[in-house]
Amino acid sequence: MPRLFIQRYLQNNRVLIYLGSICFLFVSMIVSIGKGSVDLPFSTVLYILGQQWFHLPLNATLDPMHINIVMEIRLPRVLLALFVGASLALAGSAFQGLLKNPLADPYTLGVSSGSALGAVSVLFFGISIPFLGSFTLPVVSIITGFFTLIIVMSFARLVQRSMSAETIILAGIIFSSFLGALISLIIALTGEELRQIISWLMGSVSMRGWSYVWLIIPCFFAGMLLLLANSRELNALAFGEETAKHLGVDIRLRKLLILLGAATLTGCAVAVSGSIGFVGLVIPHLTRLICGSDHRHLMPLSMIIGGGFLMLTDLLARTIIAPTELPIGVITAVVGAPVFGFLLLQQRRKHLS
Repeated sequence: MPRLFIQRYLQNNRVLIYLGSICFLFVSMIVSIGKGSVDLPFSTVLYILGQQWFHLPLNATLDPMHINIVMEIRLPRVLLALFVGASLALAGSAFQGLLKNPLADPYTLGVSSGSALGAVSVLFFGISIPFLGSFTLPVVSIITGFFTLIIVMSFARLVQRSMSAETIILAGIIFSSFLGALISLIIALTGEELRQIISWLMGSVSMRGWSYVWLIIPCFFAGMLLLLANSRELNALAFGEETAKHLGVDIRLRKLLILLGAATLTGCAVAVSGSIGFVGLVIPHLTRLICGSDHRHLMPLSMIIGGGFLMLTDLLARTIIAPTELPIGVITAVVGAPVFGFLLLQQRRKHLS
């Protein structure tokens, strides 16, 4: 009873939820920037950000080495984790709402497997596209992710013209399994590139720099705006396709737009960080417990909480056994799997009662 009362109270006070989520995001960012091999006081982090970003006339004397650590090493890494976490959580909430399936996540449609196959192929064959250089891997990864989505949607349309949620899920599972087999084949044939490929597949935001942050930003905002603009349509689709059609929703168009937005977010996240699981699966579930199923609030809150979660996860990955860094995908799996199992048990008990 107390838990139900708190849940209803929060759902009726969404301003409080938004303020709490934004505070969580801000604190996660400052803590992640301040902690590391060289611990910086939070006041120093705020001084540096205030001086470098807003050119505030501060009286504090700042060490040039600390400025370099914050602005060139930790800040781009933290921002990349923020955008990747926000992308995966937002895409996950959209997939779960569209497909009406709590097990749906950014990997459901095979977009992640397609992006991963593109990246692994670049590493295995040593591909370097002129004028792209080091950006060859993320650009190819994004392109192959989109190409995979087109194939999956074309196959689902071939099977069933109305493209029901069940058909889309099955098509995604088929192609995801096939692409996963191709990735395994490349790994089996790999020689010296094995360590690099395995490291990339386990996910990481380290040693990326500002260039990767600038790469993900336009893709992130394009996908975000596309999904948030269709939040009302997602609410209508949650009641069933027939009901949504009676409410005047162009089901086929809205499905394609939502899938395109979610695939954009998934593709760009995988392209810059590798495969990071459970963020798009668990975060929307946790957010739904707090704010309910209204996608007008569920998606932006999932985005904020997902960004903060992945920043803290990355902090844990680089400090838990310092100086050695763990792949961030390992941490999200270790944390996410038990949490998701607990949520499923709670839902099962709720239905039985």
